[in-house]
Amino acid sequence: MNQQQDVIEVLVTDHREVEQMFTELEQLAGGTDDQAKTLAEQVVIELVRHAVAEEEYLYPTVRDHVPDGGPLADQELSEHAEAEQTMKQLERLGPSDADFWPTLARLMQQIRHHIQGEENDLFPRLRQACPPEQLTELGGKVQRAKKMAPTRPHPAAPDTPPANKLLAPGTGLVDRLRDALTGRGRS
Repeated sequence: MNQQQDVIEVLVTDHREVEQMFTELEQLAGGTDDQAKTLAEQVVIELVRHAVAEEEYLYPTVRDHVPDGGPLADQELSEHAEAEQTMKQLERLGPSDADFWPTLARLMQQIRHHIQGEENDLFPRLRQACPPEQLTELGGKVQRAKKMAPTRPHPAAPDTPPANKLLAPGTGLVDRLRDALTGRGRS
């Protein structure tokens, strides 16, 4: 029987997958081939889906259950907004553009810093504050949200409930249609 992952396990798995893509991109650094562009698109797709799911479910739970969770969630949302701006810049660039690799390096630094903060501070505090069954239920919600989430950065979109939960599925549908039509994120 397949046991449901809790929210922390789901998000840490996402972190490891993104880190693997970062490592592959670092090996391609400086190149101008399509593989780097496709992999950068895949990174952005995964990061946006992950961020939207966190904004819909993780951070509201942190606010409600973790001591001093409000400021912690606000800090995480601020980091998301900063990374989203970088992803929006990266979206307009290709590997032959002078700004592509520096922008990608900035994004990797932002995301690695964010991951470190979540894994070393937020996740342990969340695990201490919430019962295991709540974390497991939250894991299912995050996995479902990722399937419906946008795949492109939308810096002007709301990042807190209820507006983000209402708008994300429609935006996600439009993004997935655009991706299918353009081949974005596929080699």
